[in-house]
Amino acid sequence: MMQRPQKRSLTLKGHRTSVSLEDAFWDAFRDIAQDKGRAINDLAAEIDAIRGTDCGLASAIRLYVLDHCKPS
Repeated sequence: MMQRPQKRSLTLKGHRTSVSLEDAFWDAFRDIAQDKGRAINDLAAEIDAIRGTDCGLASAIRLYVLDHCKPS
């Protein structure tokens, strides 16, 4: 069943922000951060720093999750 994105709160370098992500992407993102031994806010801040201006943070996180899940 398809779900609507849910607002998720993050703190990036001391600033509160939110992203709208589907549960599946949020859960996968949280699992990736845990597997890497990283705080989810730190990983989100890293993605935010490299995403550029043409891509929103939620989209950048989705792309990060998809890239991480691709077979090598």
